[in-house]
Amino acid sequence: MPDELAFPDGPRSALERTIEELVDRAQDVLRTQGRLRHLLAANRRIVEHLDLEDTLRSVVHAAVELVGARYGALGVINPDGTALERFIHVGMDAELVTRIGHPPHGEGLLGAVVHEHTAIRIDSIAGDPRSAGFPDGHPPMEGFLGVPVRVRDTVYGNLYLANPSRNRFSDEDEELVEALAATAGVAIDNARLFDEARQRERWTTAAAEVSAALVGDETLEDVLTLIADRVIAFVDAVLVSVVEPRSAPDTIHVAVAVGTGAAGVQGRDYRADGSLAGRAMATGSVIADPTGADLPAYDWAPALGPTLAVPLRDGSTPLGALMISRGPGARPFSETEAEMADEFGRQTSVALAVARGRKDRRLLERAEDRGRIARDLHDHVIQRLFAAGLSLQATAERAPEQVRERIDAQVTIIDEAIGEIRTAVFALGTPDRHGPRTARDRLLDVVAELGPALSTAPRIAFAGPVDTVVTGDLALDVAAVVRESLANVARHAPEASCRIEVSVDDEAVQVLVEDDGPGPGDHGRRSGTANLAARARLRGGGYRLDEPPEGGTRVRWTVPAHSGTERP
Repeated sequence: MPDELAFPDGPRSALERTIEELVDRAQDVLRTQGRLRHLLAANRRIVEHLDLEDTLRSVVHAAVELVGARYGALGVINPDGTALERFIHVGMDAELVTRIGHPPHGEGLLGAVVHEHTAIRIDSIAGDPRSAGFPDGHPPMEGFLGVPVRVRDTVYGNLYLANPSRNRFSDEDEELVEALAATAGVAIDNARLFDEARQRERWTTAAAEVSAALVGDETLEDVLTLIADRVIAFVDAVLVSVVEPRSAPDTIHVAVAVGTGAAGVQGRDYRADGSLAGRAMATGSVIADPTGADLPAYDWAPALGPTLAVPLRDGSTPLGALMISRGPGARPFSETEAEMADEFGRQTSVALAVARGRKDRRLLERAEDRGRIARDLHDHVIQRLFAAGLSLQATAERAPEQVRERIDAQVTIIDEAIGEIRTAVFALGTPDRHGPRTARDRLLDVVAELGPALSTAPRIAFAGPVDTVVTGDLALDVAAVVRESLANVARHAPEASCRIEVSVDDEAVQVLVEDDGPGPGDHGRRSGTANLAARARLRGGGYRLDEPPEGGTRVRWTVPAHSGTERP
């Protein structure tokens, strides 16, 4: 009792202090358990995603919630390990991001985490000598924690956290974020593997669909279109095209284009020298442009970014190239994507080789059929008509005068029919060309183009070495004469029958266009016929538009045979 009287408050104060320490430790344990539970929940949120983009964004959200940070981001390091190629952030609204401008590339403290590959924790960003400052419009930041995220043995990216709710990041915060980063590395690796497997499946499916199109007897043009359609459907690209080498030296032709600006790209020709497609076809290897800076600048081509040029080859023979382009500023194609595109190109090359062989076989079969028909027309029909004409001429010599004129008229009709059949024989015997077009080809195309405007299809005949003499600009002038003359007939006498004759001899090239319409009459302005007269005068020739005695209209355009292939 005396002791208690001497120290009335002593034992109770020690007990209270012990109890308070126990309570503090219990609270620390509870707080630590709570944070561990948050870490487990964060890990569970991360690993449940299979899509790579969703996984990256969930990692940032989980890290911000785990340590109570205001801002968070995950920077993905580019393949050479020198800068950031992607930046996924949390805590800033869209208006603020737009005001700041482009995302960071990995300078200052962000770059220090990139290059040092270790965790960095500081209480004041502005006071650190490694800080490079903030761009205009950037919100103020104080506390900073950066932790590398490793995928297997490689640093894939870095977690960046700023402005903790407790003013500074603690050792425990760093340990928790490092544990989260370890889980994130496994989740990112799984998501990448899943994404690669899904991409390979899509490339394989596309190659199988191209092969199936060949079984379905699709044309080469359909196969090329199918290739571009399938690739742009699952690749993050804005424009996919298939280019082919032209017969002209160092020239590439865009056979098919799908995507942004495809209408202005398809059908264009450009130089192979220095182009991605030309390099891919020459080397037989995939050529990648990470930014689109190596793409040639043409006014008909849209602005493009990262691009892959995948060669298409039949053994050592280049068939073309598959061009895959993303938009300006988009992420570059990864090595895995380039490998999958290369494998697709190899499989597609086989399909293209088969399609080209099938097309060549069809052209050969068509040429053989046309040649057979042309021989039959020449050996049988023309000879029989020629014999009939000779017989009629012999009969006319012994016939009365009034009958002789009618027989001569029929002989003239037979001669015209023979000329038209000879033209048809030439057209049938001419295979499909990929090189320069002849004068006959151009004129037959003009007649086919304007023929539907007339009730009766116009007839055209050739005499003499037309294709040998009528070349270059002279061929363009002759085609213009036929086009303008047929257009005049279609405008003023669409119900009339029309006959065209293009003849060449040692002295002159002549175009004769006759119709049985109401005659030239007075139709006001004749700027088209004036142009034809000017074309003739420039070559030292003449142009006549008159009405023959039997009615109708006759156009006669004549120039010297050796006026040259170029315009004077």
